[in-house]
Amino acid sequence: MAGQSDPHISLFSPQEVEFMAEDEMVEIVPNMNMDTLNFISGNFGRFVPQIPTQVPLWLAVALKRRGKCNFRPPVWMSVDNLTQVLEAERESQSTFQPLPFSYVEIARLLFDHARDDIPDMYMVRSLVEDIRDVRLHKLETNLGSFQGTSAVKVSNVSAMEVNLVRPFVRRALEAFYKHDKPEPEVNRGTRSSRQQREANNEPRRPLRQR
Repeated sequence: MAGQSDPHISLFSPQEVEFMAEDEMVEIVPNMNMDTLNFISGNFGRFVPQIPTQVPLWLAVALKRRGKCNFRPPVWMSVDNLTQVLEAERESQSTFQPLPFSYVEIARLLFDHARDDIPDMYMVRSLVEDIRDVRLHKLETNLGSFQGTSAVKVSNVSAMEVNLVRPFVRRALEAFYKHDKPEPEVNRGTRSSRQQREANNEPRRPLRQR
């Protein structure tokens, strides 16, 4: 698929997609007292020990690295929920189950920085990878039957999945648009006149010298 074999074709690199996912809000449990933190993107806190609070993922990772908080994994990352999602994904070849738009990037960051906060971490990681593989296979299959139109709408597709299929869909739509675009009357008349002269073996007119 476009974007998998050559990552330079994608509009965003995997690192850029992950960077954008770091603005997603997650829940942490602080283990320190700290006043409200003021950033351009907003104010977060005050932080009180054992009192859960919502912060952006990038801030949660920074606090976790300093040993100042623990993560509360999102509800969708439980083994039971991911198992149900995987079964539903396998049952339907045309629809995608609702997941956070950046579910792959969120899971990867939590696996890297908060694995001790995720119950059954290895099972959760395996389920996320299986879900990702099933959904990518479905995207490839659905794009195989792609037909020309002015837009493509697929519900519940994630950021990573959109980034992978965007180059192919863009090129396909451009090709369909170019193929279906009517030829301007001026160009059509010019080409018909030239073809008629060539059929009658008429000599070409010399270019006028300026």
